[in-house]
Amino acid sequence: MKLSQFRFHLPPELIANHAPENRDEAKMIVLNRKKGTIEHKAFIDILEYFNDGDVFVINNTKVFPARLFGTKEKTGADIEVFLLRELNRETRLWDVLVDPARKIRIGNKLYFGENDELVAEVIDNTTSRGRTLRFLFDGSYDDFKKTIYHIGKTPLPKIHQREVIPEDEERYQTIYAKYEGAVAAPTAGLHFSRELMKRLELRGVGFPEITLHAGLGNFRAIEVEDLTKHKMDSEEVIIDEANAALINRAKENKKKVCAIGTTSMKAIETSVSITGKIKPYNGWTNKFIFPPYEFHLADAMITNLHLPQSSMMMMVAAYAGYDFLLEAYREAIDKKYMFFTYGDAMLVI
Repeated sequence: MKLSQFRFHLPPELIANHAPENRDEAKMIVLNRKKGTIEHKAFIDILEYFNDGDVFVINNTKVFPARLFGTKEKTGADIEVFLLRELNRETRLWDVLVDPARKIRIGNKLYFGENDELVAEVIDNTTSRGRTLRFLFDGSYDDFKKTIYHIGKTPLPKIHQREVIPEDEERYQTIYAKYEGAVAAPTAGLHFSRELMKRLELRGVGFPEITLHAGLGNFRAIEVEDLTKHKMDSEEVIIDEANAALINRAKENKKKVCAIGTTSMKAIETSVSITGKIKPYNGWTNKFIFPPYEFHLADAMITNLHLPQSSMMMMVAAYAGYDFLLEAYREAIDKKYMFFTYGDAMLVI
């Protein structure tokens, strides 16, 4: 398929710029692939679709405050640094994006925080936009991370075009986030409240956990018309033996496996064997799923409504069916569903 096939008109006012008052109060559009039907529900209604023994595969990655604002030495020019990945814990080496990139050279020092609590030196130009920074910090690793948390900002996608507010620190994070490493939230999971998860547990639904540290590549524009030519950024995936066994047991018992979000779907599709079993996995994935694609495991998927021409939209089109998804999006726009980070939900069964 071609990039242009995923273009559709999304009115800007339908991009949700703020979190709803309560996590589980989103609307939910339900796509039934077998019947070809579209229903309009509330997210709380997922209780109607799952039973004892079914499992929700959740991504327990934790977003860290990856956006730093600072100044360049000598000139004092404003600079924004987006922390992508820690390369070496001992030497405080990080893979980052810098904006504006054209003004930064190897050897430049950058200063962050009101009192220059953090200083970094540019030691490598890895790509046209990317850089490698070494933070010059004498304290312990724990003190270094505390400083990052003190001066860093929640990495809300720039499309929201607003300042990060204190509320984002909590709401741009799932309630089950555990392992730090993501620079983008697994947004389908943002809809789950503690009360709703408890009600699902009482119904007998299990919650096997995977970890996929979502990267900035999820928001990077796809710039090639031929989708086979697009290269996804690599993201770290961890699936341990116990959680793999929970997913496999559900399949063996003919119970539903529901992937919560495109990150969970990508993780299980990365680690599934040719026999349809999940294997423990500890590594990286740059899997790019777009139509046509044969899924191996999930019986259902919960996701958000995605932006035009995004890789997330393409994965959902592969799962729901391209024409069916576009029909659902047209209906969602007509009924004023909210899209993207803090928007409404979609259940595909």
